Amino acid sequence: MTVVDARKPLTTADSDRVPLRSWLAVVTMAVGTFALVTVESLPVGLLPFIGGALHVSEGTAGLMVTVPGLVASVTAPLLPVAIGRLDRRIALIGLITLMVLANGLSAVAPDFTVLLGARLLVGISIGGFWSLAAGLAVRLVPDRFVPRAVSVVFGGATAANVLGVPAGTLIGGLADWRTAFVAAGALGLLVLVGLLFLLPSMPAQQVVQLRTLPRQFRHPVVRAGVIATFLLVGGHFAAFTFVSPVLRTVSGIGEGAIGPLLLGFGVAGILGNFLAGAAAERNVRTTVVTISVLLTAVLAVFPLAGRTPVGGTLLLLGWGLAFGGVPVAIQTWILKAAPASVEAATALNTSVYNLAIALGALLGGIVATHLSTSGVLTTGALFTLLTALAVRSARRGRAAGRTLPATPIHTISPGQEHRT
Repeated sequence: MTVVDARKPLTTADSDRVPLRSWLAVVTMAVGTFALVTVESLPVGLLPFIGGALHVSEGTAGLMVTVPGLVASVTAPLLPVAIGRLDRRIALIGLITLMVLANGLSAVAPDFTVLLGARLLVGISIGGFWSLAAGLAVRLVPDRFVPRAVSVVFGGATAANVLGVPAGTLIGGLADWRTAFVAAGALGLLVLVGLLFLLPSMPAQQVVQLRTLPRQFRHPVVRAGVIATFLLVGGHFAAFTFVSPVLRTVSGIGEGAIGPLLLGFGVAGILGNFLAGAAAERNVRTTVVTISVLLTAVLAVFPLAGRTPVGGTLLLLGWGLAFGGVPVAIQTWILKAAPASVEAATALNTSVYNLAIALGALLGGIVATHLSTSGVLTTGALFTLLTALAVRSARRGRAAGRTLPATPIHTISPGQEHRT
């Protein structure tokens, strides 16, 4: 069997220079993640507008985050299996096109049922794109630039909190929530153009099979990383899905100030992304632990220290700083632990990430509806608090020598069948 490193660059491996076109392609995928995270999280800032227009409660409107998250969690592991040898460039173009169409349907949805159907299509696009993007970005640059490429791609996700969600909230307030979905679709069209002109052909280097996905759990670090993803992301979205009601009812902040505050949240998230990326190069495990501790502290004290506009604002910024580092820190941890199984491990982590979004938002909706709005903060803190236990288990597993041999990867060469 021939094994190929999925991170093999398109340029010479030992080169210190990367063609501008390669970096532009990485940036294009970063803009793609920006667009998708914007679309996925767009309802967060629009819950009051959509709920009022379609006559549903804020808890029910939260299903607009739950549905695409659940669908993406299924799509992420299955799409790499389903597309087989398909050129990954074609796959990304198709997924972005689907996102554009879904946003068009959202903009004209006559009722909440149709809107949820459109959000289902969004989930397919999100799960597929995320499962492929990180593994493809690292193929565009030499090995020494991989952490930087990963930070850029995930920087697109955190940047969505700076411009995407706040901009959507602002558009929804100034114009109409339907206009916000139109704007998100237009952004998807720009990404589509960028992929068509900048992304080179990306032939499949791995044929991911269903049996390779659960096998990743045998690796203690991959297993701990996936569990940490579920806890941190689930805890975050249990609370963040309802951040607008939280800021209004807990901190006493008016609706007009929520958009600018989410902008500040996103700026802090971008800073956290790149700080975590730099820290992960030195000690990725410590970085994950630090993030979990900071996020837990912010969520736990918010119901007490966030009862004023100033306190709520400061804690929101700390929240953004902490969560901004989650994707890049955990993905870097997994990439370093399983370099021979990039697509399989990334697909598994992406699946759990989106499942955590869905279940976190669902749990938050239950708590907000039947207990209290501030209760979503405590719920999120309980989730993130458990992350340190998952990281500790990875350390014990590594110390005991329970590591996973490189997962077999079927290598595809043009015109050849895969060899085993």
